[in-house]
Amino acid sequence: MLQIPCVIFAGGKSSRMGEDKSLLPFGDFKTLTEFQLHRLNKIFKTVYISCKNKNKFDFDTNFIEDIKTDEVFAPTAGFVAIFKELQDDSFFAISVDTPFINEKIINKIIQSDNPHADTTIATLESQIQPMCGIYHRSLENKFINMLKTDNHKLGFLLKSSNTTLVKFEDEKPFLNLNHPHEYQEALTLI
Repeated sequence: MLQIPCVIFAGGKSSRMGEDKSLLPFGDFKTLTEFQLHRLNKIFKTVYISCKNKNKFDFDTNFIEDIKTDEVFAPTAGFVAIFKELQDDSFFAISVDTPFINEKIINKIIQSDNPHADTTIATLESQIQPMCGIYHRSLENKFINMLKTDNHKLGFLLKSSNTTLVKFEDEKPFLNLNHPHEYQEALTLI
């Protein structure tokens, strides 16, 4: 079991999906969130769910509710709340809508992390995957400032911080369920 805490980000707006993707049924589970929680609990000693409101879920687990903001659905409010809640110096962040990121990928990211990094993030040839990686407490004040200035661009944060990029060739495990057709495709891959 990995000692670093894992946080599943499940507070997005889901505008491209047309409904809250964290609540969509997935596999043998009532929701995609429960699917992610179940599988990640086998890898990490502690798993949390970052969300705007825990009452949307009908199960009990370790929830961290976002800092209250004016309808901000970017993960920035989640990062601020997580650093406030957790005592740990770092955590592994993963999006609820990436159900195929596996233990091999997670371990490669963790093994690539170093004490001088602010963050260690997965990257594909096509793009950086900011919601798959380790975030260190050294970024806490930057996230607070981002929230105050209404700047929610994780890409800018990563470029302006000490970021370690971990390269992956195979894009399939990084399938992100943003649109209904991607959700349907994912259902065939479980």
